[in-house]
Amino acid sequence: MAWMTYISSWFEQDDWYEGLQRANMSQVRQVGLLAAGCQPWGRDVCAACGDRFAYCATLAVYVYQLDHRDNEFKLHAIMSEHKKAITAISWCPHNPDLFASGSTDNLVIVWNVAEQKVLAKLNNTKGTPAALSWCWGEDDAVAFTSPRGPLFVWTISGPSSGVAAHRDAHSFLSDISVFRWHSQRKGKVVFGHMDGSLSIFQPGHKNQKHVLRPESLEGTEEEDPVTALEWDPLSTDYLLVANLHCGIRLVDSESLSCITTFNSPSVVASVRCLAWVPSAPGMFITGDSQVGVLRIWNVSRTTPIDHFKLKITGFQCLHVLNSPPRKKFSVQPSTKNHYTSSTSEAVPPPTLTQSQAFSLPPGHAVCCFLDGGVGLYDMGARKWDFLRDMGHVETIFDCKFKPDDPNLLATASFDGTIKVWDINTMTAVYTSPGNEGVIYSLSWAPGDLDCIAGGTSQNGAFIWDVKKGKMVQRFNEHGKNGIFCIAWSHKDSKRLATCSGDGFCIIRTVDGRVLRKYKHPAAVFGCDWSQNNKDMIATGCEDKNVRVYYVATSSDQPLKVFSGHTAKVFHVRWCPLREGILCSGSDDGCVRIWDYTQDACIKVLSGHTAPVRGLVWNTEIPYLLVSGSWDCTIKVWDTRGGACLDTVCDHGADVYGLTCHPNRPFTMASCSRDSTVRLWSLTSLITPLQINILADRPWKDIIGNTDYAVLQGSPPLLCGKVSRDIKQEIEKLTGNPQEKKLRWFSEYLSPPGGSENLWDLVAVIKGQDDSLLPQNYCKGIIHRKHLVKFRTSEAQELTTVKMSKFGGGIGVPTKEERLKEAAEIHLRLGHVQRYCELMVELGEWDKALSAAPGVSVRYWKKLMQRRADQLIQEDKDDVILYCIATGDVKKLVTFFMSRGQLTDALLVAQAACEGNVPSAPGCPPAGPSCAEAAHGADPPELLRTVSGELAERHFRSGRAVLAACCHLAVDDIEVWRLRGGVCPEALRLAMASLVRANELELAVCVGTVLGESAAPATHYALELLARKCMTIPICFPSDGYRDLAAGLLLMIPDNELQLVKLCAFYPGCTEEITDLHEKCQLPPIGECARLAEAAHAKGNVFATIKYYLLSHDPEKALPVGINFIKECISSPDWTLDTICPVLDLLSYIRTEKLLLHTCTEARDELLVLSGYAGALRAIRRQYGGIVPALFEYTSQLLKRRKVSVPLTIEHLSSELDAWRACTQPAGRSSEDPPHTPPSESQRAVYAAVQRRLGTEPLRGLAGPDCVAGSQLPSHSDAHVSCLTGSRIQGPVYFLEDGKSAISLNDALMWAKFPTSRRVPGVLGLTAGLGGIHVSRRLNTESRQ
Repeated sequence: MAWMTYISSWFEQDDWYEGLQRANMSQVRQVGLLAAGCQPWGRDVCAACGDRFAYCATLAVYVYQLDHRDNEFKLHAIMSEHKKAITAISWCPHNPDLFASGSTDNLVIVWNVAEQKVLAKLNNTKGTPAALSWCWGEDDAVAFTSPRGPLFVWTISGPSSGVAAHRDAHSFLSDISVFRWHSQRKGKVVFGHMDGSLSIFQPGHKNQKHVLRPESLEGTEEEDPVTALEWDPLSTDYLLVANLHCGIRLVDSESLSCITTFNSPSVVASVRCLAWVPSAPGMFITGDSQVGVLRIWNVSRTTPIDHFKLKITGFQCLHVLNSPPRKKFSVQPSTKNHYTSSTSEAVPPPTLTQSQAFSLPPGHAVCCFLDGGVGLYDMGARKWDFLRDMGHVETIFDCKFKPDDPNLLATASFDGTIKVWDINTMTAVYTSPGNEGVIYSLSWAPGDLDCIAGGTSQNGAFIWDVKKGKMVQRFNEHGKNGIFCIAWSHKDSKRLATCSGDGFCIIRTVDGRVLRKYKHPAAVFGCDWSQNNKDMIATGCEDKNVRVYYVATSSDQPLKVFSGHTAKVFHVRWCPLREGILCSGSDDGCVRIWDYTQDACIKVLSGHTAPVRGLVWNTEIPYLLVSGSWDCTIKVWDTRGGACLDTVCDHGADVYGLTCHPNRPFTMASCSRDSTVRLWSLTSLITPLQINILADRPWKDIIGNTDYAVLQGSPPLLCGKVSRDIKQEIEKLTGNPQEKKLRWFSEYLSPPGGSENLWDLVAVIKGQDDSLLPQNYCKGIIHRKHLVKFRTSEAQELTTVKMSKFGGGIGVPTKEERLKEAAEIHLRLGHVQRYCELMVELGEWDKALSAAPGVSVRYWKKLMQRRADQLIQEDKDDVILYCIATGDVKKLVTFFMSRGQLTDALLVAQAACEGNVPSAPGCPPAGPSCAEAAHGADPPELLRTVSGELAERHFRSGRAVLAACCHLAVDDIEVWRLRGGVCPEALRLAMASLVRANELELAVCVGTVLGESAAPATHYALELLARKCMTIPICFPSDGYRDLAAGLLLMIPDNELQLVKLCAFYPGCTEEITDLHEKCQLPPIGECARLAEAAHAKGNVFATIKYYLLSHDPEKALPVGINFIKECISSPDWTLDTICPVLDLLSYIRTEKLLLHTCTEARDELLVLSGYAGALRAIRRQYGGIVPALFEYTSQLLKRRKVSVPLTIEHLSSELDAWRACTQPAGRSSEDPPHTPPSESQRAVYAAVQRRLGTEPLRGLAGPDCVAGSQLPSHSDAHVSCLTGSRIQGPVYFLEDGKSAISLNDALMWAKFPTSRRVPGVLGLTAGLGGIHVSRRLNTESRQ
């Protein structure tokens, strides 16, 4: 395994103990992704296999995979290697891990989906591979063809590998639109042509070229392209063909005859795509080309059985999944035979009639639309399981936040549209009318004017009124020349600037009056208004110069011309915080910083390897600049010295637009030619600043002036207007303003994703009046006390709007005359129960249920439950009525949870808690007690279960803040307020979610505001933050950060042990350490040695180690602690809680002391014991990803080092094997091989291990860590974890060799244990890890 190989390699290197390097981990964290839409040009642009489906955007393939734990499809990978538009994709029918793609640059690629890498490339395909497909019957052959042929077959591996032209499939008279291999007849292939004909080739048979044209086209030269082809899966010769105008035909490829012509319901309806439904023989579906209508057909009928209008825009492609998501819910019958009649022998369960089967084909269809929308439609339930609507399908050139709303982001694209996105939900809320050609640039109107200006390639500029949805102004002064940049004045909403390829920068009013026309010697690509001087504008020109103009004068000459770039200048940006400072990006790959007052270039930022496009200054840190380039990277710069602080490679193509919002300055958006928009958090760059706010440091340590902040070496300080406004508002508050300060700065510095929602819930719990809640509170996760009230209000609002219900449930079953006649007789005889049973057999449930009360209320209720169970098995929403009517809350909640509809489950559970679910007739009045008595369901417990499941889903998806919201939302305020506090369980879980996601600053803020109830988790988060202070690069050791760490620890009661670790770890001189001892109220260094000897004489091991750590000779603690631990683990009843406190202290012995020759053996024993204890603690915390590596590391040490410890390699191996056998991996799918049950000996070993583990003291923190963004795929996920052997998705943490990597989640889990700090590769990791640090590796003076 990968981790075994890697760990073994540590010990094969002579210098595995040597070196002092820092980890290479990105400080810029991806926190959001707007995926591209499906491209609307090719025909085979979506594919599916097993539990995956994929679609292609212009330059990348997006792969979605079924998450078996949540029973929903999630974005799994973005496969990007093509440099030009992708034309087609095809999944290998024999291997679900392989698919192929072709592109217009004459390239075909074969991918491995599981490993997310390229397996093979074929360049120079002798023409564009317009159509592509895997060869059925051939495991490793892909066929592709250009529009006129020939058909090429590429054998990827084996003795016959290479490319060969098909012997017969060439020299066509009409272009090929689509082709399909037969799945049963090897080598049989059919081509559809633009003229409407087919060409069929089969080994051993006569070739048929251009046959079976629609009859209406015979004898004409008209074209009616074949839009779709599919072989009948139940026949060797039948073929389903769709022509754009002549509709659908079922043809016989052997006799060359048309069997059936299907009639379209409308003359204007044309079929774009079709697919067979594998689970319903003889049934197929089609998608219309003009409007998004999905039609259901059966070969036995010439007209559609049913149709659904899914979207306004037409279909592009569709594919039916062979294995749709499986529902986790199953009904357990209460009797031996659930369908036994009380008056007759058992009858079989009702079955669907033929017409019912027609109207409800089981299956999920992957639907791609011409507007870029992609979805997974459940045809049986008539609902979307997944819908990614309105994504851009081409290059996104620009993006900007709305000036008065940091939650709205506008994007401009090559596809001719501007879209406005809500970045909290990652959904499009507005889209422009379109048909504008290429839109290069956009600019919001200042303030709350809901207008966007756009600049196009040939159609001039326009102003779009977003709310009205229409264009309100157009400008054509540049003629047909492209407008590369448009800029609305920040200070004057009436002025608008455009720059164009015609060499002019034009200043105009919004009503079209031209104010200035600045002529340049060449094309003008960029312009930007100064935010400090409303009349000053800068431009970037193709002549390599930057110019500054002053609009208030009548002169058309620039005030300044800056020269220095060696290629054309594109964008220019004024610094919002430093008057007279601007930057420019150029095709020479450099960014230059210019000082207008000095008339000079003051800094050149070099590092990009291609033209620079995106530029954005931070609105709070005056020296922070971000640039984006055609080299696909984003770079963050400290312009004081020109250092590149970070480079991000997650985009798969040119980066064009960058933007941030003054109200959320450390959240940045970027857009690219890869058609994605990504959101980034820059908060890791200001970690010291965040800690200063938490520690309630003086304002001078938080907010400063620009002149001081730009001095080299000064700490980060907030210098923007918004931070100063927050300060002013806080200073106006009376009493203790700390709560408001923490909330306002937390919301200001945090990325989107739930922080505002979290603080609203905290306010509710603290007793804030509901009238003070913000308007958008109801759009997020609502507290349980508001849930029913808000949703009731929402329902009342909906009743005032005329609505049309989509879909009508199951069809009416066919009545069997004899049974119906018998039922009527029984009814007339008064045999009501027998009548009801016969109606059930006939499927007439409504009549049966209407008559059932005539038997008894008890019988009616049982019949209702039977109907509910049947509907659950059929996965029908109609079950809701029956469960509510019978008061079966538990069944309904379980049903919703099984479908992944957790918000619906939450609403029902809360309604039951409030007594709103009616009890069954004959029960006492409605209320929780009745429901509990009738069904054994405790509504509050159901509520907590659902909320916990929803929280866990959010957490696994990297949305820890929303997970915390879920836990806080079910807190019962009134009950716990009477008990003097807030529900500890809800708070514990909420705080644990934040800590496990490394949201330490937010956890401390929330915990501080909530007070004593949250104290334990707050204190733990403070301890981890203090460790972060101790690992911030360059800053520790330093007086400021040493004191800051001490200040955080002093906020914790019973903090002596944490302060001891801080003083022991601090590597300063004697005077500094003495000063730190005094601040921490610890004994002087000299006295500590005496205290250690006294404790040792009394046999107090822990105190001995503690005081030796604080002395001049901390290494003296090593033999004392090691001997104690060895003695402990030699006894049969030892536990982790016995040895871990001692090991934790020993792990803080400074490295230079451990390097002493006299410590060699003890040092090696410390490494062995630390690794073993770390493995056991990882099991206790459920950190399964790092357990094998810790066991293997310990085994390698035992094998290669001379140590005397009561551990053996065999013992470790048996414990690891037992752990693996006795723990079921999470998220297993039904396709995974069955889990082998453990043997009796393994059970015994694991039971012994569990006894040693004891109870986790930090309840709620068990389970893998998951930081925000760790589930988001990127184009640069090329690193394989040396622990798991799997490709790392999300942030990567590089180990000291600079090459080996683990995921940030695994690194955080490893770092949570101080006992693992001495493990090579992640030595010295601490739980903060927001500072990027790997501490010293031990020198190997004692190499064996």
